[in-house]
Amino acid sequence: MLNTATKSEAPGIEQELTDGFHLVIDALKLNGINTIYGVPGIPITDLGRMMQAEGIRVLSFRHEQNAGYAASIAGYLTKKPGVCLTVSAPGFLNGLTALAHATTNCFPMILISGSSEREIVDLQQGDYEEMDQLAIAKPLCKAAFRVLHAADIGIGLARAIRAAVSGRPGGVYLDLPAKLFGQVMDAAAGAKSLVKVIDAAPAQIPAPSAVKRALDVFKSAKRPLIILGKGAAYAQADDDIRAFVEKTGAPFLQMSMAKGLLPDTHAQSAGAARSTVLKDADVVMLIGARLNWLLSHGKGKTWGDAPKKFIQIDIEPKEMDSNVEIVAPVVGDIGSCVSALLASMGGSWSAAPADWLSTVSRKRDENVAKMAPKLMSNASPMDYHGALGVLRTIVKERPDAIFVNEGANTLDLARGVIDMYKPRKRIDVGTWGVMGIGMGYSIAAAVETGNPVLAVEGDSAFGFSGMEVETICRYQLPVCIVIFNNDGIYRGTDVNGASSDPATTVFVKGSRYDKMMEAFGGVGVNATSPDELKRAVNAAMDSGKPTLINAVIDPAAGSESGRIGNLNPQSVLKKK
Repeated sequence: MLNTATKSEAPGIEQELTDGFHLVIDALKLNGINTIYGVPGIPITDLGRMMQAEGIRVLSFRHEQNAGYAASIAGYLTKKPGVCLTVSAPGFLNGLTALAHATTNCFPMILISGSSEREIVDLQQGDYEEMDQLAIAKPLCKAAFRVLHAADIGIGLARAIRAAVSGRPGGVYLDLPAKLFGQVMDAAAGAKSLVKVIDAAPAQIPAPSAVKRALDVFKSAKRPLIILGKGAAYAQADDDIRAFVEKTGAPFLQMSMAKGLLPDTHAQSAGAARSTVLKDADVVMLIGARLNWLLSHGKGKTWGDAPKKFIQIDIEPKEMDSNVEIVAPVVGDIGSCVSALLASMGGSWSAAPADWLSTVSRKRDENVAKMAPKLMSNASPMDYHGALGVLRTIVKERPDAIFVNEGANTLDLARGVIDMYKPRKRIDVGTWGVMGIGMGYSIAAAVETGNPVLAVEGDSAFGFSGMEVETICRYQLPVCIVIFNNDGIYRGTDVNGASSDPATTVFVKGSRYDKMMEAFGGVGVNATSPDELKRAVNAAMDSGKPTLINAVIDPAAGSESGRIGNLNPQSVLKKK
């Protein structure tokens, strides 16, 4: 039912009115959007209050970027656009990083920002927080819209929702100037102006000829490989994907946020033999995965000398041939494509060649055996492997928990060591590889799923969003944060030989991040050994209380930039 803002009484006539505030709220509720992430302030302070009063859950953050990251991962987890609400200009710019991140990662998200008045902005007359936000947002998101009249609020939000979730999902900007909220109109007309979006993300069925071609190519493989990306996880076509992979009998690799679509311990999993399968495979099927830098663009020494044929399943036609030739493109939504592949395989599909499976299995078992002793280390201070070995067991025992992960070494090593068992339980830095997503993701994961969250953070990564531990405590969310604290970025051992200033990568020695959590009423623990870490994490996950564990890591542990140190340019000049 439409909210009524006020009543206008003319002689003998009583007219029911509504306004921009109420129309925004009614449009959101009509479309099932019941959670908002943001930071209050001019001109959206009262909008947030009124949303809360009307039953929408509004979570207030300490910084808009973190609220935006929360909204983006909410979209990924729910397939509905996550909404971030910000103030104008600086607040909008803070949220813009998360909006661009959502677009790059194909997460449905809407950034709604209040803005200054058009007539003043367009003449550049110096309004409060004056900025042409729409123009700035356009290059960084999938679509951008501005609503100037209350009667257009319904259609504006409808366009934003459809743009965010249809086709390849992404970020959408919705600009709401301050004057819009106070605009008044007839309540009945306002109700008629609202739009309930129908079939916002319609199925895109692949062409039968494309399906047949893909299966013909895959059937010809002597060394087939399936790569599952986060697009496959987003699709929530879990049963069909598992059935398809198992029916092919082929080895599979799961990109980090696709881990758990099939358990990492599955007999066909090639995660521990990644180098071997990428180098030696002759036919590679990509399902919701892009041949970007995370897969070395499909070429180079990572992929070896063996000739490759690529099959790609993606909803975006322009993704095909982006780096290498795709001999069998299949365009459509992942669920429809995988369903069509399954239906076309028939009942007599021949499994992948046994010698190839044996080669992959042998290499996987060798690598697992090599890693096992490192994961059993009980050294103090801890190294990465000893600490991750503990967390690996805890995640296995708690497969429904959401695992959030960011950092350099902390991220690179964790995604190889920690097995996942269910889909969409691992969320991390994604395509851009950025740091700062940790607390926003953790908050949204707890809110949207109701599941406990285990966030494993490098000490540098935590610094980007650490103040949100207050937000976690304020809302009493079941989040356990483990900070791998080695006193610096990459390592805490660099020395500045030129002055008394610390080296650029070094933090305060012996920092106690656990005290931050205690300051806000949460539980803080300082863990100096794997045994202490295990006890602390299990206690936190059992209690559901906001907890931060300062896991003391050897400052010398880690490598420059983790496993992507090759991306750091090197000077060829020698010091004089």
